[in-house]
Amino acid sequence: MALFAMVCWGVAPIFAKLGLNNVNPMAGLVLRTMMPACLVTSWVGFSGSIEQLKGIPLNSWVLIGIEAILATVVGDLAYYAAIKNGDVSVVSIIMSVSPLVTMICASIFLGEPLTSWRIMGACYIFGMILII
Repeated sequence: MALFAMVCWGVAPIFAKLGLNNVNPMAGLVLRTMMPACLVTSWVGFSGSIEQLKGIPLNSWVLIGIEAILATVVGDLAYYAAIKNGDVSVVSIIMSVSPLVTMICASIFLGEPLTSWRIMGACYIFGMILII
């Protein structure tokens, strides 16, 4: 599934760049957010899983809401503005450093170990991105 997601995330910016040609990034983000929201809401409704939403604890609602604001609103708006005004290949390369940010934050906030292999891999990835 991770490989499938990688391909989807690798191809999607091409469609975003083409779609944002004559569109304000904020309007594009609204459209981009509405489409999957409608799709997923319909999916949950038709599958009969809507009741599961009631069982989600308040702290999970807050944490997932914060993630949505950071990733979908702030992050994606910046991403859309960058794609609209820059080269999609450069923007995508810069965005590919985000797992390194996640690795550092996971170590600080979740206590996940920063092993020598992970640090070495992160340095290699970051170095290759700089070369590109």
